[in-house]
Amino acid sequence: MGKGFFYCNFMKVYYKLLLGGLIGGIIGYLYYHFIGCNYGNCPITSNPYWSIIWGIFFGFAIFYPTKKKKTNDN
Repeated sequence: MGKGFFYCNFMKVYYKLLLGGLIGGIIGYLYYHFIGCNYGNCPITSNPYWSIIWGIFFGFAIFYPTKKKKTNDN
């Protein structure tokens, strides 16, 4: 059980979550850039950092690994 075992197990469990955060952050920035608020009145889209943070949050929520239902093959 060396360093490679931990890395492999970690990536096996959390790769979708990390990928979701990355994709969400990119989408959050793109939303700020193309749709964002021009006058600074919108609390989320007036600042690129908040847009990226909200994008990461939603990316985590969508890609969060869930348990698969076990089927009984009787």
